[in-house]
Amino acid sequence: MSAAPEYELDEQYNYPVPPPGGWTADDLDRLPDLPPHTELIDGSLVFVSLQTRFHSRTMRLLDNALLAQAPDQLDVFREFCIRLDKRNRPEPDVLVVPLGVDTGPKDTWLRPEDVILAIEVVSEDSEARDRDVKPRKYATAGVPHFWRVEKSNGLPVVYVYELDPATGAYTPTGIYHDRIKVSVPFPIDIDLTAINKRR
Repeated sequence: MSAAPEYELDEQYNYPVPPPGGWTADDLDRLPDLPPHTELIDGSLVFVSLQTRFHSRTMRLLDNALLAQAPDQLDVFREFCIRLDKRNRPEPDVLVVPLGVDTGPKDTWLRPEDVILAIEVVSEDSEARDRDVKPRKYATAGVPHFWRVEKSNGLPVVYVYELDPATGAYTPTGIYHDRIKVSVPFPIDIDLTAINKRR
């Protein structure tokens, strides 16, 4: 296990100072030396904490299971940005998208209309964002399916939401312990107790 990096900041260290009106989605591709997985929420840079073992293994479980079960016309991405609008570019932990989505030569973000399912695995420092801020933003942008994953007794619990086209908001459709079995956005059956299995 590696220790967290130690940063010694002297008086010459230049903190990123936002321009008037805040940062934009395009700034994430231009700002030098940003930590990995930096997100943009409402024009502010959000730096994520180091990943826990639970977080990493939950992402691996979901990524592998979804990739194995997705129809041939779908693909699965891990930790990839969605450009929701000019001031918001979050990075869900796992995404399901159409195979071959193309955002241009740099390929650093997806359009919300290309995202079928966005999944956030909640961390201690991301509770408010993952439970409230991001779901509202994903729904407003039209992402049809959202899963929030929380830890309970060492295992993932999946909270499943579907976009209600009449209200433009997410409607909860189920809470899954031990196993998630759903028919949308495609037939999915995942043994959540397999989080610690390598295969």
